[in-house]
Amino acid sequence: MDFNFTEEQDMVRDGLSRLVRESYDFETRRGVVASESGWRPEIWAQLAELGILGMPFSEEDGGFGGGGLDSLVVMEEFGKGLVVEPFVPTVVCAGGFLKHAGTAEQKAEHIGGIVSGERIYAFAYAEPQGRYDLSDLQTTAKKDGSGYTLNGHKAVVIGAPWATHLVVTARTSGERRDKDGISVFIVEKGADGVVTRDYPTVDGRRASEVYFENVSVAGDALIGEDGAALPLIELVTDEAIAAQCAEACGAMKVAHAMTVEYSRQRKQFGVPIGSFQVLQHRMVDMFTEYEQSVSMTYLATLKLEESERDRKLNVSAAKVRVGQAAHYIGRDAIQIHGGMGMTDELAIGSYFKRLTIFDSEFGNIDHHMKRHVALSAG
Repeated sequence: MDFNFTEEQDMVRDGLSRLVRESYDFETRRGVVASESGWRPEIWAQLAELGILGMPFSEEDGGFGGGGLDSLVVMEEFGKGLVVEPFVPTVVCAGGFLKHAGTAEQKAEHIGGIVSGERIYAFAYAEPQGRYDLSDLQTTAKKDGSGYTLNGHKAVVIGAPWATHLVVTARTSGERRDKDGISVFIVEKGADGVVTRDYPTVDGRRASEVYFENVSVAGDALIGEDGAALPLIELVTDEAIAAQCAEACGAMKVAHAMTVEYSRQRKQFGVPIGSFQVLQHRMVDMFTEYEQSVSMTYLATLKLEESERDRKLNVSAAKVRVGQAAHYIGRDAIQIHGGMGMTDELAIGSYFKRLTIFDSEFGNIDHHMKRHVALSAG
């Protein structure tokens, strides 16, 4: 299997690496996270200008003909700098729904706005009672003439404070946990009846609780087939998981490098703590965890276009392995740094927070272990 990247992907990686180094140093990021807006629209505009927001889309849809591997390259570099701009919600999630099931009119309207950076999307799928079950929905979309009326509550919608539009999963028929009867809609965030409560997340991003109170949407807001969207939702979330695994790999690489460098500078008993054999072993174990995560992430990304079963098996395996590694590397990085690692004075604390939160997005280790076992048994 060829794990070499194309010349164009290497150029993108080099350009993004430079952008992250110059624009996302620790002090700058800390100031951005603490600001009222919590992000930098100028960075988003720069990503659009560089073509980063259009990479995963086909040329027919106004993009640059890339795919999952291009998102992997982008997210690895974003992970190294803990970039907070909403690439996954907008490009991977919203863009994924449009790529796979959008009509020509929907693609023309929305993908162009994504590529240009003019439109920002958030994926509103999780509900308080859902516990990672994508079909456990109490948000409803009732048929109303040629359109629909939405009512419900979506929890922890990452990037919603910055969004212009929401991609919403809702039940158009059936009971609460039925696999059938689920649909996906694009809703303007400023539509009448959409109420949001915004807040910062532990890892420095922004999210919202989103409430829909008799929100009217037109029939062309529906993406894909009415009541048959669960396979589509699973596909897009698997693509998002692969992208976030790449982000976690980038964050783990930097966390490990920071820890090795700190162990060379910090002294106890007159010598660097990095000279202690037990700490050397732990840092080697951290590196091993990182390398295994990279391999699993690459494989899962390559399998996104395979059969549904292969895709799910490999994505769940990657989520489990990367989740375990993120816990291990984050924990040991903090322990080797000592008490200072738990403060905001050192960057390692921010990497620990992001690696810890990674496990809870789109299903934690236990959830994906169960999915992998069930698929393997089948």
